Amino acid sequence: MIDSRMRRIALSVAFGLLIWSLPVPLGVDLKAWQLFAIFVFTLALVISNALPMGASTLLGLTFAVVTSTLTFQMAFAGYANEVVWLVLTAFFISQGFILTGLAQRVAYLFMALLGKKSIGLGYGVVLSELVLAPVIPSVTARSGAIVYPIVKSLALNFHSSVEEKTTKKLGSYLVLVAFHAAAITSAMFLTAMAANPMAANLAKHTHVEITWGNWALFAIVPGLVCLLLLPMLIFFLSPPEIKNTPDALVIASSKLKEMGPMSKHEWLMLFTFVGLLFLWIFGSVLQIKAVTAALLGLAFLMLTGVVQWKDLLSLTSAWDTFIWFGAFIAMAEGLNQLGITKWFGMRVAEGVGDMPRTLSLIILLLIYFYVHYFFASSTAQVGALYLPFLLVALNLGAPALITALLFGYASSLFGGLTHYGFGSAPILFGSGFVSFQEWWRIGFIVSTVNLVIWVLVGLLWWSWLLAL
Repeated sequence: MIDSRMRRIALSVAFGLLIWSLPVPLGVDLKAWQLFAIFVFTLALVISNALPMGASTLLGLTFAVVTSTLTFQMAFAGYANEVVWLVLTAFFISQGFILTGLAQRVAYLFMALLGKKSIGLGYGVVLSELVLAPVIPSVTARSGAIVYPIVKSLALNFHSSVEEKTTKKLGSYLVLVAFHAAAITSAMFLTAMAANPMAANLAKHTHVEITWGNWALFAIVPGLVCLLLLPMLIFFLSPPEIKNTPDALVIASSKLKEMGPMSKHEWLMLFTFVGLLFLWIFGSVLQIKAVTAALLGLAFLMLTGVVQWKDLLSLTSAWDTFIWFGAFIAMAEGLNQLGITKWFGMRVAEGVGDMPRTLSLIILLLIYFYVHYFFASSTAQVGALYLPFLLVALNLGAPALITALLFGYASSLFGGLTHYGFGSAPILFGSGFVSFQEWWRIGFIVSTVNLVIWVLVGLLWWSWLLAL
């Protein structure tokens, strides 16, 4: 295990040193090329899983400072960025959902309402994801820690298990619906996944202002269309052997009865949730930033005792995200300030510049989407490619806001392609309910269908919005 880890670290160092030692391309500043080499080294550490993401990015920042490629202030400026604090605060608020039991109650409620048939259970999973996504920015926590245990429990109650080799009865269907629903809902809300605020922050370099409200407004129609079709599409691609599940209503109802009436803390959590949605939707009108609203919500939860500070200190996933998110933003902004992003964009533009504009834009989007097969992290890809691809598209004459949002939505949707490219993927795939071949086959089909819907339905919806 140690030898394997050391080999991956050595390979990552070798990649970085190789870039560092290459002749600096014409038109690129020396410090920009050095930072690019450090960035490649950091990405290699992340992609190879040689070190945890937080440790990898902190190591990258350290090398950037030690080599004088970035000043200390530039290297750690990412931690003063408001979107980093928005994500950290959203993690803390999501803990309230989990600790109070409100998240589980919501999921079981939808199961009890829709669980008469297996496809109804699929819609119950989808609705649970849709409700939880705006305030739980970790796909791993939302899909892996809340929705998946309920899905597994339902499958086992219908004697669908890996041990008995009966996964096709119901388990594989529900696991696939849960996984792809998470990819769609992550695309629908700015606070549904950590990579989304990063994309919004990078878009500012092109003078595009993305808010919680306009992200959700532009996403709502294509997102709902995808969610509406998803359980039926999975039902066609991987049909469960059990079609009728009347016992699911009994199981979910008994769980709700077991939980009893909503507690005081659940009501407070629900009030906070509704209040946050209101402030995030109307924040631009009220002149309240999304991060300010999130901090107000967190303050309310702490003052009322819904969450305790010691609970937040123990939330390692939140602090880990804070570390790597701030580091990625600092390196991405450093690459932009030093000109490497613009240089890369010009090279890509040269490759598609002679093609018709529409074809060029389609090719750019497809490359950006399917190159995710080579990434084990949505955030890593956003940090590396979002801004260069956006700049190329804008230079080709694409509409700024729509293009920035479309690449942002794609940054969540491509998470459904593989069993390693999304936070919840290792958990759900690792359950063993779905084979490797089926996971990749269905991942390619569903992700492609989602992208087509987002482009076709989305463009119609966005054109109508902009015409108002």
